[in-house]
Amino acid sequence: MSIIMSGQKYSIDLLLVLFLALLFLLEKPTEANVLIRCKESERQALLDIKQSLEAVNESYTGISSWGSEDENGDCCTWIGVECSDSTGHVVNLYLHGRIGNVTGTISRSLLDLRYLSYLDLSFNDFNGNSIPEFIGSLRELTYLFFSGSQFSGPIPFQLGNLSRLVTLDLSSNQLTGSIPESFGNLVALRELSLKANLLDGGIPKSIWNICSLHSLNLRSNNLGGDVFGFLQSTSLCTTYSLVKLELSENQFTGSVPNEITKLSSLQVLSLGYNRLNGTISQDIGQLSNISTLELPENSFDEVVLSEAHFSNITKLHRLDLSESSLALKFNSDWIPPFQLYVIYLRSCKLGPRFPQWIRSQDMPDEIDLSASGISDSIPNWFWNTSRRVINLNLSLNQISGSLPHNCSFSVEANKCCICGPFIDLSSNNLTGPLPRLPSLSVSLNLSKNKFFGSITSICEIGDLIGLVDLSNNLFSGVIPNCLARLFALTALNLAENNLSGSIPRSMGSLTNLQMVSLRSNNLSGRLPTSLGKCWQLKFLDLSDNKLAGNIPGWIGESFSFLIFLSLQTNQFRGSIRHQLCELSNLQILDFSLNKISGTIPQCLNNFISMAQKVNLSRTIEHPVSRKSYPFTHLIEVNYVDEALLTWKGKKQKYAKILGLLLVIDLSSNKLTGEIPEQLTSLRELVALNISRNILTGKIPRKIGQLRQLQTLDLSRNKFSGSIPPSLSELTFLGSLDLSYNYLSGKIPTGTQLQLFDPSSFSHNHGFCGPPVTPNCSESVEKPQGQPGRDQDDFDEFRKWFYAGMGLGFAVGIWGFCDPLLFKRSWRHSYFRFLDNVKDWLYLAFLLHKARLERRIQA
Repeated sequence: MSIIMSGQKYSIDLLLVLFLALLFLLEKPTEANVLIRCKESERQALLDIKQSLEAVNESYTGISSWGSEDENGDCCTWIGVECSDSTGHVVNLYLHGRIGNVTGTISRSLLDLRYLSYLDLSFNDFNGNSIPEFIGSLRELTYLFFSGSQFSGPIPFQLGNLSRLVTLDLSSNQLTGSIPESFGNLVALRELSLKANLLDGGIPKSIWNICSLHSLNLRSNNLGGDVFGFLQSTSLCTTYSLVKLELSENQFTGSVPNEITKLSSLQVLSLGYNRLNGTISQDIGQLSNISTLELPENSFDEVVLSEAHFSNITKLHRLDLSESSLALKFNSDWIPPFQLYVIYLRSCKLGPRFPQWIRSQDMPDEIDLSASGISDSIPNWFWNTSRRVINLNLSLNQISGSLPHNCSFSVEANKCCICGPFIDLSSNNLTGPLPRLPSLSVSLNLSKNKFFGSITSICEIGDLIGLVDLSNNLFSGVIPNCLARLFALTALNLAENNLSGSIPRSMGSLTNLQMVSLRSNNLSGRLPTSLGKCWQLKFLDLSDNKLAGNIPGWIGESFSFLIFLSLQTNQFRGSIRHQLCELSNLQILDFSLNKISGTIPQCLNNFISMAQKVNLSRTIEHPVSRKSYPFTHLIEVNYVDEALLTWKGKKQKYAKILGLLLVIDLSSNKLTGEIPEQLTSLRELVALNISRNILTGKIPRKIGQLRQLQTLDLSRNKFSGSIPPSLSELTFLGSLDLSYNYLSGKIPTGTQLQLFDPSSFSHNHGFCGPPVTPNCSESVEKPQGQPGRDQDDFDEFRKWFYAGMGLGFAVGIWGFCDPLLFKRSWRHSYFRFLDNVKDWLYLAFLLHKARLERRIQA
């Protein structure tokens, strides 16, 4: 028993010793722990780097937290810093903008991190500074990322010293100059990205000697030269290793030669938006590994692609040949050896028949056959192919027929025809009523067709819809009151149809609306006050309708982002409210052809876009993009607004330069008073038309301040006095009309006014000087009849004179015919009278004839 007890005691003592030893080891730093602590020199270098940088947003914890808690702490635990487990040296420095955007300069203390192998400073702001040359001394670097960090200037050739570099990314900066020849020394390089810079020159030949290079991305620069000139050499080993070659959006020239087969490993070839010309060799069909082929926006010489160009391309999934002057001619029974996910063939010559080879494609996500010369109807089999298509674009063709009505547009249904969220069938000859629409629609464009009937089926669209364009069709009826369901709607265009009724109040529920065009319909009534809730509106076109009432002041109070506002050709009355001056972003204001009275507001100088030089976009666009279940592919459509404006006396449609126009048109109203002096503060105004009103006073003396003015129409008012000398300083003025006023005196001499036709100054109180008279030494010409308003008064008199004459004639005829129709005795007496007159005339004729015969015989 004692032996057993002593054994148990011995075991307990042993366990106690082991436990104390374990505690001792845990409390005492091990050798490994000591090594993990970063070196003092490197810790100080990191603090120096922190000193040269500044956090843009203090809410992000990045370098601002370095050393803040414990000056003697372990820098290997700092955010973005990684050390070697074995040596304790800093090997990775990850200062990507996502963990804390910084600005400033890169300290030379970075060189003290001699063992650094990974450096990421992407998406920071280095204020346009050059990439430091000393980066080329960090010989241990294998990964270097400077993407999107606001670097400028040339690429330092010293980067060619980084012989261990595997990945170099300098994309999305403002780097200039040429690609250094020294890059050929980067013998371990696998990925090189210099895209989205300002580089010029060509691709150095030395780059094609990097045998390890897998990916070369130089898109979006100003690089040029023969794109495939390097293939003429037989000693360039890159041709066998290269997997991705992305050179789009440059200035490269040349054709696709037979030697393209040397790029045997190529999977991605992107050469779009260059100046390629000449031919495309059929040998391109031997690139058996190619999965992406992009050649859009080039100038091939009417090249015809046949089956031979795709003979061995079995792995192709993405094909983009848009707008490259290419024609695709395949046999009707050809079955491609590939299955495409993306088919972009915009402006290729595919027609006139609908391409049959697409029938074999079972998995397309995107199909763009727009402007491809198709003048056929859509075959029934296509609706089966398009079931899984996310983005379908068949616009700008001559496709006829109607859309199917015997299938569901619900993605869950087995008979789904068009299930995708992006559909553009605009500018065709499609007809018939509006079919049931896809429940997952995001963008729907059926404009410029011949659809007719009601538009109530838009109520079936799901709540993902961002764009609806049904303009330029034959739709009739009213705008449905169900619009409140489409709360994600960004752009609504129902222009140029036969819609009637009033604007529904439910439109006020569409708080995401940025664009509304109801132009050229038969809408009537007043503007609903609920429309003021659409506070994000940038474009509002209600022109050419029968809308009435006063122009509401809430337009100015609610639509602070408004760029375009047109209410022309309606029946609006009242004055222009001063609240409209709050539209500081307004670029186009058109209230012409209404019945607006009162004076021109003095606060128009609050239109900042017209008064100050600001950066303007050529177009007014509304991007629509979305990922929607069950689709995971992100697609963005930029919807470009189109408007009808009167420019230099002619109505024209504008879209591509609409955003550059700065216009005020208040013509053909009943405005009175003088031109406010504040109007001359709109120094960026391009067109001003206030003709056909009852405005009086003098032309403002400072009108010459409108230096950007290209068209000015003040005709048919009651302006008096002389033309201000400053008007001759408008060097861009291309259209001028001052006719039908009470102006007089000498026409100011200059470079512009003498070039206009004399009719621009006609019917005033007398002008002299060119172009009306040779000089002013002769007496001033007498006025030519009644100017301005008198001519309009005469026209008004003549209109009412003819109207009264017609009415009087009608009343007289009715006054004569009414008794004959309703009083029998009068009718009988009238017809007896006519019989007697007839008999008397007949007897008189016979007597006159007998006298003549007797005289002839005598």
